[in-house]
Amino acid sequence: MITFILRRLVAAVPVLAVVTILVFSLLYFAPGDPATIIGGDLATPEEIARIRSVLGLDQPFHVRLAIFLGQLLTGDLGTSIFSNLPVTHLIAQRIEPTLALATVTILFSIAVAIPLGTLSAWKAEALIDRLVMVVSVLGFSIPVFVLGYGLIWLFAIKLQWLPVQGYTPLSQGVGPWLANLVLPTLSLSTVYIALIARITRASLLEVLAQDYVRTAKAKGLGDRKVLGHALGNAAVPIATIVGIGIALLIGGVVVTETVFAIPGLGRLLVDAILRRDYPIIQGVILLFAAVYVLINLMIDISYAVFDPRIRY
Repeated sequence: MITFILRRLVAAVPVLAVVTILVFSLLYFAPGDPATIIGGDLATPEEIARIRSVLGLDQPFHVRLAIFLGQLLTGDLGTSIFSNLPVTHLIAQRIEPTLALATVTILFSIAVAIPLGTLSAWKAEALIDRLVMVVSVLGFSIPVFVLGYGLIWLFAIKLQWLPVQGYTPLSQGVGPWLANLVLPTLSLSTVYIALIARITRASLLEVLAQDYVRTAKAKGLGDRKVLGHALGNAAVPIATIVGIGIALLIGGVVVTETVFAIPGLGRLLVDAILRRDYPIIQGVILLFAAVYVLINLMIDISYAVFDPRIRY
């Protein structure tokens, strides 16, 4: 098992290295020039060239890549072109709303989806099973931003129950903090509830069809105990899809934070893209990639911990 974990840890290093070089290369060759944006419409070619020289944008690819990798090894993600602040400082300022939204969303999704998927599998082909599957299809079909604007119109504008947009830090009280997260969580969690519920149902149906389950029922074991044992044996695929769902939250957070004007990393990334602020774009994307790799690494390690067949 230790060998398996070490192999996965070592394999994560080249993945992060390739992602880092790929992200830098894509941004280097991407169209658009920050110097032109900074200089404005009235800037002369000489002024734009001077700005490019000051920012180091006139350096060749290999020189800029070497500088970037050297800074990255020291934990320096660079400096924002427009705000002239360290990218790590900007990320630290914006990370709380993103962590809060992602954490509340995944916890809410798990709390709703696993019971729904379990009930659907236990009552397979019944009315409740069909209703859960219909809800799952709708969850996959409705785009996050469409549902988000619909929730804003109904609960924030029409009923005026919840704030329209924004974010309140947890330090200012749990109530205001949760109030600002209700609508973003509802809009972002629909696809994850649908995904986890369907995988839970499919995995549990496979386990419930096993011989030992029928034997347990024949011996008179109660439904709750049978379902509890079956759910435990079906936990590996469910845990896997939960981990994948956490990783996929990255893309959903970007859209949701834009719709609800939440000052998180997603909003920071969108603003940086619009302004061609390459250091921020690189820093945020690399952070998201590192989180994605880390979550997949944790999923692999969980196999080694909970699956007795893995001993290499």
